Amino acid sequence: MIPPARAGAVPRERLQRQLRLAETRLTVVVAPAGWGKTSLLSGWAADPEEKRRIAWVSLDESDDEPVRFWSYVLTALHNAGDAISRAPLQALDAAGVSPVDLALPMLLNELAATAVPHVLVLDDYHLLADRRIHEAVEYLVAYLPASLRIVIASRTDPPLPIARLRARGDLAELRAAQLRFSPQEAAALVAAVSGHDLDEAVAAAVWERTEGWAAGLQLAALALRADPAKAHADDRHLLDYFAAEVLPGLAPRHRDLLIRAAPLERLSGPLCDAALQVTGSAEVLSDLVRADLFVAALDDEQRWYRCHHLLREVLGREATADPREVLGHAAAWFADEDRIDDAVHHLLRAGQDDKAAELMLRNAESWFFPRGAAATYLQFGERLPSRAVGPELAFSLAYTAALCGDQDRVNRWLDVCEAGGAPDTAVPGWHSFRSAVLCVRAGFGMPDAEAARSVAMVRQALREETGAGAAGHPTVRAALGAMLARDGRFDEAATLLLHLWSSPAHRRAWPPSLMLQGAGTLTISLVEAGRGEDCDRVLREARPLADAVERDGRETSTPGLAPLRIAQARRRYQNADMEEAAVLLRRAVTLAELHPRPTVLFLGLLYLADAELARGDRPAARAALARAREVVDEEPVSAYAKRRLEQSEARLGRIGTRTAVRSGVLAEELTDREWSILRALQGPATQREIGAALFLSINTVKAYNKSLYRKLGVASRQDAVTAARRLGLI
Repeated sequence: MIPPARAGAVPRERLQRQLRLAETRLTVVVAPAGWGKTSLLSGWAADPEEKRRIAWVSLDESDDEPVRFWSYVLTALHNAGDAISRAPLQALDAAGVSPVDLALPMLLNELAATAVPHVLVLDDYHLLADRRIHEAVEYLVAYLPASLRIVIASRTDPPLPIARLRARGDLAELRAAQLRFSPQEAAALVAAVSGHDLDEAVAAAVWERTEGWAAGLQLAALALRADPAKAHADDRHLLDYFAAEVLPGLAPRHRDLLIRAAPLERLSGPLCDAALQVTGSAEVLSDLVRADLFVAALDDEQRWYRCHHLLREVLGREATADPREVLGHAAAWFADEDRIDDAVHHLLRAGQDDKAAELMLRNAESWFFPRGAAATYLQFGERLPSRAVGPELAFSLAYTAALCGDQDRVNRWLDVCEAGGAPDTAVPGWHSFRSAVLCVRAGFGMPDAEAARSVAMVRQALREETGAGAAGHPTVRAALGAMLARDGRFDEAATLLLHLWSSPAHRRAWPPSLMLQGAGTLTISLVEAGRGEDCDRVLREARPLADAVERDGRETSTPGLAPLRIAQARRRYQNADMEEAAVLLRRAVTLAELHPRPTVLFLGLLYLADAELARGDRPAARAALARAREVVDEEPVSAYAKRRLEQSEARLGRIGTRTAVRSGVLAEELTDREWSILRALQGPATQREIGAALFLSINTVKAYNKSLYRKLGVASRQDAVTAARRLGLI
């Protein structure tokens, strides 16, 4: 929300005109505290001559997390008008996907499709330190369409390629030298605040004394309001002067609120009443705003305010009470208002770590969705000292990291669980705490390449969870089915998961997101196990849930949808509907790319290659297999996935050679070993290295090369690769 322009503010037309006319990708307003950056920008945003839609984000320290930051940015752009939909914002919920990979490209596409001009203002950008945020902002600036311009207000240069943007003419800059008030502007400001018309000598003295510094002018004006004789004072330490002269001159209740509320970053009447244990704070805040006493409204309704950050330290030095007590009362108020994130933030600032940890654990489920809330939960967990994080909170943090697709944090917090877990530690719904830990580690902390180990871990979890005749948590059996599928043991997975799917008791225990995820794993397993009729039945039963997800635009945040659609497309292929299969698979592969499990993406690409080949589009089939090869080479996929890829590559290659032989272009078909060597020739490996990888001697490799060159009609390695590509063999 754009902060309202301060009543009685001096118009700064020369600077506002620069902002209006700036056509550069990025405008930076950089100056130390107190130079009027926010006041200038809020005045410009309220100027009726500014016709562009303004999306404003006021940043604070708690926004230093990528998903939280971009959720505010995308919300502001959406709320600025109807040109930007909620789709980029919803895309942030895709677990394990950077905003740069999905949400920002979607935003850029929508901006490119509109002629409506927008400006995104990022105020107090210096509070952000996360490298991932700066990299994503740099990406956004680099690809900005003409419909968006960015304005950054900061105390220091943002860590962006400022020099390069300046050299390319893509940067406009307003710095302290430009923000400095002119003598005429200074005189107008001091007169407006002090209520005294200044003669030229006094105005010149005030301007010289403050050097055009906005906060200094405000302080000088307050001094003049109290005593016009102070205009010629030679005290250059204006902040100390504020504490010594201005504060004592205020009404006691005004002074008391300013000093005691200094620990609070944002102010409201009810919050101050609770935090300071007083009444009537709303009226005092309104008085301070009207008196221009460094309290500014943050919304048009004047429900929320902030005190100028430059003076909060000065005010804090005057306090006699412990600021942690104020922060603790504020936390209690936020908790009563069900603003748990604000409550935890204030408890952490108050040093009440144990209370913060207890509040996080008690309200854990409310943080799980959307992903921005989950990321904030993890951020708070990192701020807690290790002594305050017990096994139950550590498990909650591990589960939250799993929802965010953050494998490293999953394992780190599970390590904390195992280090401190006691026999009486409990997780709601679970019989055994250790079973819950094993299940989450296997499902979310292990790469696909260690699928066999994941199966063993979940089997152990199942034994411990169902020990002594306990029914066990419904998730553990579903997790075992998923791990079996990940390991390529699809018949076992299909049998187990189909039993669970057919059990009303288990179905009732699954939330919709887990039900769709289970259906996706089950249908893929049934397809791979050759159980088409069972797959068709599950697809029919799961279709309403899948269709509802797509209708509500929640595809990116629902991992189970991609495997379900991949299985559906494979069944179309098996029923000879190649065109529809290819259409479904192209979209399903895009969905699979949004989630951290490479084996699902890999299978989608194999199925797509089959469908494209059946349609007669061999280049598209080769492209799909090439992408599958990239997944296998770059991601930790299971051994099963590697075997399946080699089979598909060999099959496509044999089809290509048979075609080439029939047409007379190729003398005879290649053997499987020649195929292996031909693929290896594309890379940088030497003949000796190729032989070592294939368990062949160097002489045997040379012999195969000679035969390969003869069949292709070439005389060199490079020519062999070129000829094979021309024939569509690789």
